[in-house]
Amino acid sequence: MIDSRILDFIGEHHVMTIACASPQGAEGAQELWCAHAFYVFDPQEEGFIITSEAKTLHAQLFLENPQVTGSIVLETEEIGKIRGLQFAGTVRRCDGGLFDRCRLKYLKRFPYAVFKGGEVWLILPDRMKYTDNRLGFGKKLLWQRK
Repeated sequence: MIDSRILDFIGEHHVMTIACASPQGAEGAQELWCAHAFYVFDPQEEGFIITSEAKTLHAQLFLENPQVTGSIVLETEEIGKIRGLQFAGTVRRCDGGLFDRCRLKYLKRFPYAVFKGGEVWLILPDRMKYTDNRLGFGKKLLWQRK
């Protein structure tokens, strides 16, 4: 079960940064990219729902290599108020019933997205690290998918 303090933080925000990469080539060349996305957290899946058009670089990289990392942060200059979440996991394009359920959750939070097409993606973190300096300097709460 995800700690309620982590869930509260996730619920207070709506934009994440996602980092993705192409598979490592034989020559060692690898394309790295990051993107920002509006998200909705789905507690049933313990995952983040995002949308993005398939033609974007990050969506193309998702299809090549589903391993992603990301973060959600609170911008502050006050050290005692620093909070942020880092995660690593996999991303997959939603289809069928999962598409319908995730799209509905996303549109409920961001109704204007109905005017924008795009694929629905589900990011399933394998692990998350939440830092909250309000709990003590550098205090971290860890979560690992079972």
